[in-house]
Amino acid sequence: MKRDGQAEKPDLNATSDLQKPSGASDMAHIVLTFDNNRLASALYGQFDENLARIEQKLGVTISSRGNQLTIKGVASAAEQARRTLDRLYDLLHKGTAISTSDVDGAIRMAIAADDQLTLPTLERKGQMAVAQISTRKRTIYARSSNQDAYMRALERAELVFGIGPAGTGKTYLAVAHAAMLLERGIVERIILSRPAVEAGERLGFLPGDMKEKVDPYLRPLYDALYDMMPADKVERALTAGVIEIAPLAFMRGRTLANAAVILDEAQNTTPMQMKMFLTRLGEGSRMIVTGDPSQIDLPPQVKSGLVEAISILESVEKVVMVRFGKTDVVRHPLVASIIDAYERADSPTGKP
Repeated sequence: MKRDGQAEKPDLNATSDLQKPSGASDMAHIVLTFDNNRLASALYGQFDENLARIEQKLGVTISSRGNQLTIKGVASAAEQARRTLDRLYDLLHKGTAISTSDVDGAIRMAIAADDQLTLPTLERKGQMAVAQISTRKRTIYARSSNQDAYMRALERAELVFGIGPAGTGKTYLAVAHAAMLLERGIVERIILSRPAVEAGERLGFLPGDMKEKVDPYLRPLYDALYDMMPADKVERALTAGVIEIAPLAFMRGRTLANAAVILDEAQNTTPMQMKMFLTRLGEGSRMIVTGDPSQIDLPPQVKSGLVEAISILESVEKVVMVRFGKTDVVRHPLVASIIDAYERADSPTGKP
């Protein structure tokens, strides 16, 4: 893509020009021309629904004529719209179909780019690479600035906490990252753990063997695994113990070396359970803890191990904590509104 006064950026498949009407220095007029009509049509969406969504979210006007788009609006918003369209077109060019969630994610990342510091290169603000997780089956990209920070933290840190509400992708991304590490041979196995507090029963009273007892609580982790790995490989890995189901209560006394270890729903651990889990970290391992402190199912008199760990480990070097909010929700847009409504209801002033 080319803009006035700047060198052409390599390996992009659209062109643009930026013009500012005289007497309106804060307004922009950006023209984008795409070189693939089929991808341009997919970019616009059925009945131009993707363009309409970008217009609504960013307050710009986008008009289409064949494979050419014209963006008009306040300069900052028009530039965000251009970055959004750049991002979505790039996904399509890589063979990834885009959904409404992808559009919303691209918008979030385009807005967040204004607050990012660019590296000391000629790379323009807003064109920084978005974090991604890739396996042979699938590549997923960050859909919010916090997802981006989380995915980068997973790459560099041995212990990462993903904290925030449902729908922000914290568990899905953790499992996806673990699958990538296993596929690349960085770890030898994946260990999935989750407290079964929600059952209101001891595991021993539930029917079936251990796997059958805990499967219902680990379903979200399985779903992510099957998304990132072929089903037959997941089944073989489970049979061989390469992917292991390890109920939290049964992890005492183990040292987990060369493994990607995930503790989901960590808000439902007790302080003793959390300390026990964290001290299982062995050589060559990565540990990821996810949870939502607003969804604690423990008895009222029992303190959450996640809440305590956040307080105790906040300043510990090499422990990374990434906090998600309702703006990071990547499920149905209504989910963010539901979370917002509950936050207002829980607030003494009625405001979030």
